[in-house]
Amino acid sequence: MAKSFRNKLQQWLTAKLDLPEDVTMDIPRITMVGQLHVYIENHNGLISFKETEIRVLLKDNQGQLLVKGHDLVIKTILPEELLLEGTIEQIKYIKDDQGENR
Repeated sequence: MAKSFRNKLQQWLTAKLDLPEDVTMDIPRITMVGQLHVYIENHNGLISFKETEIRVLLKDNQGQLLVKGHDLVIKTILPEELLLEGTIEQIKYIKDDQGENR
């Protein structure tokens, strides 16, 4: 109950103060530059990594991010930031309630 009150308060403050939601509420921010780079903020780490597929766990049970492509490499990884390079073909948001096999 306290967590839902906290979330409602954060949403209200964000709206009233006209602040970006990704800053105040730990919502993921994904920035893509052409097909070459994907910059992901507010993540909780990697689930899996292959040269053709990367799965990233998002914060607060917000799901996963699936990035598919070719020659994918992790250029930078920090506690809340991730920079991927390669030929990006697909980015897919996966909600947690869809089960393990997605």
